[in-house]
Amino acid sequence: MLTVEGVSREVPKNAPVAEVARGVTAFGYALYEKTAQATVNTVISPLSIAYAFGMARAGAAGATASELDKVFGFPASGPHAAFNALIRQIGTIDGPPPAPDRTAVRDAQSSEPSAPVVGIANGLFAQQGMPVKQDFLRTLASQYGAGVRTVDFGKDAADAINAWVDEQTAGRIKKLFEQLDPATLLVIANAVYLKADWEHAFVDPAEENAAFTRADGSTVRTRLMRQTTDLRHASGSGWQAVELPYAKSDLAMWVLVPERGASPDGLLKPDTLRQVAAGLRTTSVSLHLPRWNFGTDLGLEEPLKKLGLNAVFDGADFSGIADNLFISQAVHRANITVDEWGTEAAAVTGLAFAVSGRLGPDTEVRADHPFAFAIMHRPTSTPLFIGHVANPAASA
Repeated sequence: MLTVEGVSREVPKNAPVAEVARGVTAFGYALYEKTAQATVNTVISPLSIAYAFGMARAGAAGATASELDKVFGFPASGPHAAFNALIRQIGTIDGPPPAPDRTAVRDAQSSEPSAPVVGIANGLFAQQGMPVKQDFLRTLASQYGAGVRTVDFGKDAADAINAWVDEQTAGRIKKLFEQLDPATLLVIANAVYLKADWEHAFVDPAEENAAFTRADGSTVRTRLMRQTTDLRHASGSGWQAVELPYAKSDLAMWVLVPERGASPDGLLKPDTLRQVAAGLRTTSVSLHLPRWNFGTDLGLEEPLKKLGLNAVFDGADFSGIADNLFISQAVHRANITVDEWGTEAAAVTGLAFAVSGRLGPDTEVRADHPFAFAIMHRPTSTPLFIGHVANPAASA
């Protein structure tokens, strides 16, 4: 891996973390609103997508830079120091995450919960011999910890990128691009990985063969995990939320359940998430929650254009990276597994560049109908993953 000589990772001071976190939250819901389908399970990582485009912002100018700032809510001073600070606040490891033993049998009643593993990795892959601007390389090295790896996009570049993705997600995601545009000269990539145990595992006997009512009124049979314990709970007009903390960390999952027959659409709005954060109070909660295990593959170009991000794809100005570049492909992949013991989730985002010319005590929260979820870093209110469960019996 090549890095800019003499450049080390900066320690950010007075970074606008709160402003960037608000932007990530707003962007995440806007993208979710454009892409989620009521009858299909969904998971995305707003944080991963924002990191990738944050790196692209380091080389953007003119209308391209302005559109990125508007769509992602980047501050006028730039997002780079804040993203640097967020890695330090949210991440728990420096380097690839260890692959867990996913076949191990655990006893929720006797297993001590482990501290979470959270990895945020950034990568830059450039065509051999491509002249990349030094200021851009310095920013990626000092703020994102990303050195540039030289590859041959005419030969084995996809293999190198996919190997990096596989390593940074502990094997949960094997491939970033299905097929790279043969004219690709540069790829920016981000990976987010999470493995976290619940502070309170689901030790109560599960409700077997329970009915989960889907958005269309039909039902599927699923297993509802159960626990009755003191948890933080909030409620509002037509919804209630419960916070499931992860052990030994500032991370938690918010499960947001609408009234029966209502849609979870809108529960991930920034205003609603702020209401949840402000309204959470500790109470005794009887929680019924399904397991889920699914993934989402998302082409980003069309939904981002609907959000007003056009210049990066057409008539782009990435002159801070190299001349005449535009984003030819933008993809996002995410998956999540939730069970009695905790959560494992991963997400990757890839940008390929080519040259242009081309409630109270004893509250019951029963998530047996479509509901939303958000995995949050509580101190900064940054969503790592958001989504909804439309059918827990579906695995894709």
